[in-house]
Amino acid sequence: MGRGSTNTGLRRQSCDGCDLFLEWLLAVALVGGIVAPLNYRWSLKEAKMAMLLVEPVLLVTDETCVSSWCIDVQNEDIPSLKCRVLMESTSTDFANEHNQFLTTEMLKQNVLVPSLATYAWAPDDAVVICFTSGTTGRPKGVTISHLAFITQSLAKIAIVGYGEDDVYLHTSPLVHIGGLSSAMAMLMVGASHVLLPKFDAKTALQVMQQNRITCFITVPAMMADLIRVNRTTKNGAENLGVRKILNGGGSLSSELLQEAVKIFPCAKILSAYGMTEACSSLTFMTLHDPTKESLKVTYPLVNQPKQGTCVGKPAPHIELMIKLDENSSRVGKILTRGPHTMLGYWGHQLVQENVATSESRSNEAWLDTGDIGTFDGFGNLWLIGRSNGRIKTGGENVYPEEVEAVLVEHPGIVSAVVIGVIDARLGEMVVACVLLQEDWIWSDVENRKRGFELSSETLKHHCRTQNLTRFKIPKRFVRWEKQFPLTTTGKVKRDEVRGQVMSHFQILTSSL
Repeated sequence: MGRGSTNTGLRRQSCDGCDLFLEWLLAVALVGGIVAPLNYRWSLKEAKMAMLLVEPVLLVTDETCVSSWCIDVQNEDIPSLKCRVLMESTSTDFANEHNQFLTTEMLKQNVLVPSLATYAWAPDDAVVICFTSGTTGRPKGVTISHLAFITQSLAKIAIVGYGEDDVYLHTSPLVHIGGLSSAMAMLMVGASHVLLPKFDAKTALQVMQQNRITCFITVPAMMADLIRVNRTTKNGAENLGVRKILNGGGSLSSELLQEAVKIFPCAKILSAYGMTEACSSLTFMTLHDPTKESLKVTYPLVNQPKQGTCVGKPAPHIELMIKLDENSSRVGKILTRGPHTMLGYWGHQLVQENVATSESRSNEAWLDTGDIGTFDGFGNLWLIGRSNGRIKTGGENVYPEEVEAVLVEHPGIVSAVVIGVIDARLGEMVVACVLLQEDWIWSDVENRKRGFELSSETLKHHCRTQNLTRFKIPKRFVRWEKQFPLTTTGKVKRDEVRGQVMSHFQILTSSL
């Protein structure tokens, strides 16, 4: 792993140890070790499963994490564990109180190896095991190489334009690949880092002003929170200091993008599509550039039935291809290969697509992303949905993400989750769960004369006007009253949503 510039600034916003985490990550990489970041929000059961999988010899934490599952992990639970270390050098009293912990200072006093004058870099070797749960909730260890991190960091530097004058706000946890890869990019260019213990929109907005933040990364839910808090606490005040915003984890709706531009008028806003198994971003797309009057492009699919979400063009050094479905001349599995791909799931053999290649090296074989998509005439990738999440209705395939992308374009919808519910006639019926904007109300009867009102018929009409194919339009809509259930990596728990919808339908049926 490459070393950050010597003028890199690490500003600690609170005693959460995040700056020390980066130091530990680089130190472990320097001596040839592997880091497996654990999520402090996990349950004790999840943490044990992850540690039993990777068999760590050293557990490093800070005092803030000790109040979570960390203190409950016993050495006999993890046979490979040799010792525990507290990051802070000032934690001697705490270490004495909990005698299973050592401190960094204690380790320095007993160092056996002299300081390294040079460092060794093994590009194809593992450096990080990053956990991803998908939608199953069971942690899987994605093994990332030094070269993958370098490749992704250089791509972000080239496309987003990060530099040594940037002040980067860590809004994404450093246990997730998005936060880690962006941190590496900032270290490589010598930017300054401002660290938060966890994301909170109100605190983040305050920190942006106090520390003259120039860039950060976000997901749609974070951006929605920033817009809402800015509207209520700052009366929509502009932040002129932020120059670069990278959005991932889903596309920004037109409304969110318009509101984001109002708050951050000087910011270039980009979106990225990627996955942990690819060490973060596969494609990038500029959504707004204040230096250009317009970025509107007429896509070949604009007059065709709605076909997913455009996620831009591949990043440098990243190859993408579509393995076409048997019944389609355009749509198929999205495959990728290159130095950015994972070495494999820790403890499991890497399964790769055999597409016109017999090479065994990981960066020469194709990795199935699990997504379905297509390329347009401009070389842009259009994301349609997850291959294992498709709904089979009346013999046709429907990908939930495609329908969700259409629904959230309606100004009255905050977010939407589309699921398939067993149906005697269709096999599966397409059902949409929608979370409304706070000023909108739900009505069972459509009335287009009244504003700020939604109904099933209103949303069906919206889908038709967006050229969504008729069989993809939801047959039923369920108004959602709270945030959708998410995994620790921010993915919707569709099975949980489906279970609640089924219970809702059973209640309605029994009351008739």
